[in-house]
Amino acid sequence: MISHCLGVNNAGHLEISGCDTLCLAEQYGTPLYVMSEDEIRETCRRYVASFERNYGGRGKPIYASKAFSCKEIYRIVLSEGLDVEVVSGGELYTALQAGVPGRQIHFQGNNKSIGELTMALENGVGDIVVDNLSELERLESLAAERGVTAPISFRIKPGIDAHTHEFIRTGQVDSKFGLDLASGEAMDALRRASELEHVVVKGLHCHIGSQILEKAPFVHAAEVMLQFFAQVREELGMTFEHLNLGGGFGIHYTERDDAIPYEEYMEDVSAMVHAKCRELGLDLPYIFIEPGRSIVGEAGITLYTVGNIKHIPGVRDYVAIDGGMFDNPRYALYQSAYTCILANKAGEPADYTATIAGKCCESGDLIQEHTLIQKPEEGDILAVLSTGAYNYSMASNYNRNLKPAVVMVSHGKSRIVVKGETYEDLVRNDV
Repeated sequence: MISHCLGVNNAGHLEISGCDTLCLAEQYGTPLYVMSEDEIRETCRRYVASFERNYGGRGKPIYASKAFSCKEIYRIVLSEGLDVEVVSGGELYTALQAGVPGRQIHFQGNNKSIGELTMALENGVGDIVVDNLSELERLESLAAERGVTAPISFRIKPGIDAHTHEFIRTGQVDSKFGLDLASGEAMDALRRASELEHVVVKGLHCHIGSQILEKAPFVHAAEVMLQFFAQVREELGMTFEHLNLGGGFGIHYTERDDAIPYEEYMEDVSAMVHAKCRELGLDLPYIFIEPGRSIVGEAGITLYTVGNIKHIPGVRDYVAIDGGMFDNPRYALYQSAYTCILANKAGEPADYTATIAGKCCESGDLIQEHTLIQKPEEGDILAVLSTGAYNYSMASNYNRNLKPAVVMVSHGKSRIVVKGETYEDLVRNDV
């Protein structure tokens, strides 16, 4: 299995954290998101431990909650010693409602509204990551009106093109995110910030992309950012408390994904950070990273019930499920690979080539094409693995379908952490 929390029990059924997936499907219905709390906590602890080893505790992981946001996930990561990153007023509100202190929240985003920045200031957000010069001026004005000083960092484009899908590369020059290093835009922003009375620059941030399966881009990003630290010190006399190196660590979606253990990323980046600080005469900054997908991705699966099966001779076999692009749009968006298993036949060989089709009124509503599963029958339970990240968070009500419930499992027990929607929920805001 591609995740430590998965296995096949004596009945030949797929199980997750000791829970039989068929029992979960029967109890809660399908479609159903299932998350392993055990896997999530173990991954958080691995990250925290790596900061102790590599930085003597002078650093912390930040959970990038765009991967999966709800009250319970914030409670879990907070209890494991992580900070929280948010990218919208909705995520910020949810984190605050879950009890996350404002000082432990890092607010990202390339076009934060006045309302969102106001919410951040009024709730004492500890790190507002400024994306552009107009946001800097807006924040200065809002902070001045309230007689406060906003703690900020700047998002920098280090010019690194990570090898990943073009939609999720964010560190190169041609990106909607951040301030460009090479053109001098980033230096100009820092110079302007130094002239303002109601912002204080605490650090710098970069993020080079997502689902990256190499170490070299992260190491190079750390080198480039610390070189910029030294340049800013020389030209502006400014020093920084922290360096946020972002996230993007790859996970296993299929057996073909050569995902590197997170500790190896951390060790190599740490070696560069320590060496570069010595070379440049810099004090070691407090280091942040922002894992999101790597904390929740492999910890999640989605369960569906198989409906009709259409055999088109010489073309393909469509296996229809009771979910689709409304609960997992990632294949429709960028042809993301997934592993699919018939949960009630998990111990049998996967030798049937299927195209998994959703129920939406779209020809492109597919979960996988030409993938190997066990021979299907109507009523089987299909599990799609590694759906803990960017599935619930990207779900929609397209075709007025209902967003599924989210169940958290741990040591053989399950509980609802997000209720499934009802038809009444669909029309609640209609007038």
